[in-house]
Amino acid sequence: MIQWSLAALLMMVCQAVSAHQIKAAITTVLFNPRTENIEVMHRFNLHDAEHAVKALFDKRADILDDKSTQQAFTDYVMARFALLNADGESLGLKTVGYEVDGKFFWVYQETEQPPSLEGLSIRHDALRDLWPAQINTLNVEGQGDVKTLTFRDNVELLSVEFADSSARHH
Repeated sequence: MIQWSLAALLMMVCQAVSAHQIKAAITTVLFNPRTENIEVMHRFNLHDAEHAVKALFDKRADILDDKSTQQAFTDYVMARFALLNADGESLGLKTVGYEVDGKFFWVYQETEQPPSLEGLSIRHDALRDLWPAQINTLNVEGQGDVKTLTFRDNVELLSVEFADSSARHH
């Protein structure tokens, strides 16, 4: 009986892995004291990005080798991600670049750090319009302890507060 239970469990795990059911992306928002910029690094599973561009743009879209598809996906991500100050004003991120790196597609953005910033409100909707199960995890680094936000289900805007806005200068 135990052998059958183990065999059934193993089959379920294998099916879950092969079906690639977990739709997830990781983003880091880094307050870089050296450049005094806020740097944003989005990491998407290449497998997810491949499926996304075919659904978003064209069935023949090729994120691996086509620069125009890579740029279109980058523009898509940028349109669905925002950093807002306490007054709800966008911090005006600009594209730094993008790249295919192994099993991942990276999108890079940055903006200058405002002189005073008590916190951020963040919107991260990339791929969530395609897949309701998409989970976008975001880490804010360089303002005290790492703060982690998770965008899932119907969550559209999350916020972090910084205990001391001068913390980036030490």
